[in-house]
Amino acid sequence: MTRPALDTKLLEARTLSDEALTQALSALPRPWVFTNGVFDVLHRGHVSYLHAARQLGGSLLVAINTDASARGLGKGPDRPLNREQDRALVLAGLASVDAVLFFDEPTPCELLARIRPALYVKGGDYDMASLPETRLMASWGGEALAIPFVSGYSTTSLVQRIRQSGPQ
Repeated sequence: MTRPALDTKLLEARTLSDEALTQALSALPRPWVFTNGVFDVLHRGHVSYLHAARQLGGSLLVAINTDASARGLGKGPDRPLNREQDRALVLAGLASVDAVLFFDEPTPCELLARIRPALYVKGGDYDMASLPETRLMASWGGEALAIPFVSGYSTTSLVQRIRQSGPQ
């Protein structure tokens, strides 16, 4: 049995450049739900979180840190393990994700202000009250919400476990 080739054009269509953003957003059902992260090594916690986020609105927009932005988060000099285009393509392949965007700043506030989604979500391990994104969302009547954290799953702990196992 021959398997069909992965249609990267379809997946790349979900990865939006700044130039394509306005036109693509106009075609997406509202309300828009926005989240962000590095999503370096996709795992069960990410997939569960993104599925739950998608259930909250008409479309899920996922902003990912560029490689340079991700390196600035203090996760280690060799992170992210996967390049931004590869991380975007993996996320774009998920049924729950309607669009993938990039941001190069420490927070996605600039992108949030341009898009003005109805809802901003993060995992339950974040203190929403302390995030600048929460204050920004409130400025136009948007809402910020923490989705319950799926414990036992994190890219950092996964990478540590792999490194500790070392060569066999």
